[in-house]
Amino acid sequence: MRYAGVLLAIWLIIGAIAVAQRGYFTNSPQTCASAGTIALTVIAGPLNYAGLNPSVSRCNIPQPSN
Repeated sequence: MRYAGVLLAIWLIIGAIAVAQRGYFTNSPQTCASAGTIALTVIAGPLNYAGLNPSVSRCNIPQPSN
């Protein structure tokens, strides 16, 4: 169990580095969409360094009501 926690911490640190390299902490507007982009990059960022290219497809969000 201890190794899983260490692995998770390393994963999140690498993801935070990926977010910082893309400039999302400093150059993005403060909206829910940018927060989602940051969260997704933290989670999937280490996969990019491993040579994989994860992507989100068919992301359908509802339109706001009038």
